[in-house]
Amino acid sequence: MPAAAEAAPFQALDECHRQIMAHLEALTALARHIEAKGVDEAAQQQAGAIEAFYSSTGQEHHAQEERTVFPALLASGDAALVSTVRTLQQDHGWIEENWIELAPQLSAIASGNNWPDPAEFLHGVQVFVELCTNHIALEESVVYPESRARWALAVEARKLREKAPPV
Repeated sequence: MPAAAEAAPFQALDECHRQIMAHLEALTALARHIEAKGVDEAAQQQAGAIEAFYSSTGQEHHAQEERTVFPALLASGDAALVSTVRTLQQDHGWIEENWIELAPQLSAIASGNNWPDPAEFLHGVQVFVELCTNHIALEESVVYPESRARWALAVEARKLREKAPPV
């Protein structure tokens, strides 16, 4: 397997984190815009783009982590690592719960409705942004490096097996 293909899962996950962070910044700016100016055409367009991203790419990203990154770490036998992964799984639940509250508000804003209370919307956005930011920081500081290291060891072991003469 070429080195690029071996690194592809992590490149995709890293790129998604960059996109999430950019959308979190846009979400914060949107909430402040609505607080200052209300729902206008710019807010409508931004709300629609943010809602579409998190309802698709953001949720798929978490599902991909649950399928591809977390299982090996949960089976590692390392109590601290397992605890960290369990925390991240719990974070996925909290992020989803907060998204369930924010998504309809963003959909309403995208449709030109101004029923979301600006202060309440801003607070919900701040909670969502903090959850996502802390979650990504934990993944990138602990879980992704550990997963990358384990992936590299598995790739090396496979290469050695392929080179070994048959017994």
